[in-house]
Amino acid sequence: MTMNKLIQNSIRESIAVKQAILADDAFLQKIEQAAQMLVNAFRNEGKALFCGNGGSAADAQHIAAELSGRFYTDRPPLYAEALHVNSSYLTAVANDYGYDAVFARMVQAAGQSGDILVALSTSGNSPNILKAIEMAKEKGMVIIGFTGETGGKMATLCDVLLNVPSTDTPRVQEAHIMLGHILCQHVEVTLF
Repeated sequence: MTMNKLIQNSIRESIAVKQAILADDAFLQKIEQAAQMLVNAFRNEGKALFCGNGGSAADAQHIAAELSGRFYTDRPPLYAEALHVNSSYLTAVANDYGYDAVFARMVQAAGQSGDILVALSTSGNSPNILKAIEMAKEKGMVIIGFTGETGGKMATLCDVLLNVPSTDTPRVQEAHIMLGHILCQHVEVTLF
């Protein structure tokens, strides 16, 4: 396959995933539901905690930054934080308790009833994400999941599951950032 064909195929595949989301009314309703959950949490002085691994960690941090900084408009900051950004905490907990505990311990420390946990895992099966979800449930938090097509083990654990209709990790992550931007825009327009 030539480089040009590879590029074209990647772009076509990305567009096809987004077109599938656009054509799925039930999925669009789930996006709206997730956005409203975030709005409700922020209206009640709650916060949104984000967790993910690798590219999903980058997406978690990106979306949290859009909410806590700004998206389109100059407005007051919202409490949104990616749980992996403190490298001293992350490495200490991974060393002392195991990597599976890194997000759950921070959810235990910072999460409260009415807050949101946004959990990103393309497979839906990342053990540290699943443990964070379990802890969030114990704390009375609302869970919004971002996964790939099947949802993995997260499928039955999230209050709203945005399971992108693809099993190709890059295409799933490209859709996740699009969905995150849509949520940020909805929150900003609704609150400000």
